[in-house]
Amino acid sequence: QVQLVESGGGLVQAGGSLRLSCAASGRTFSSYAMGWFRQAPGKEREFVTAILWSGGVTYYADSVKGRFTISRDNAKNTVYLQMNNLKPEDTAVYYCAARRERLRIPSLIFSGNQYDYWGQGTQVTVSS
Repeated sequence: QVQLVESGGGLVQAGGSLRLSCAASGRTFSSYAMGWFRQAPGKEREFVTAILWSGGVTYYADSVKGRFTISRDNAKNTVYLQMNNLKPEDTAVYYCAARRERLRIPSLIFSGNQYDYWGQGTQVTVSS
């Protein structure tokens, strides 16, 4: 069984930074892509960013481009989300997700339905 454990959430003032981590574990863990999604109260879950495990190609939502950076440490099976210049609208529960197999349609990487495993989420609150 694969487990994803997020950490690093918290309360920060607007303009501040946070770094989230997602550690993956499991006897036979391997994945095609890792992603971060978020869900604010009363809103639907939305794509934030993703990275391909092999090659490191990255994808970002327009709302976070230039502010957020996703990276990975293959040796540690860990993905990071560096969030800079945070805004109150970034307040949400952030979820890490993993997809096992290659996508036939690459653009589906933005869809949460394409991911096989999910973490429990970590709260990020940005005060104005």
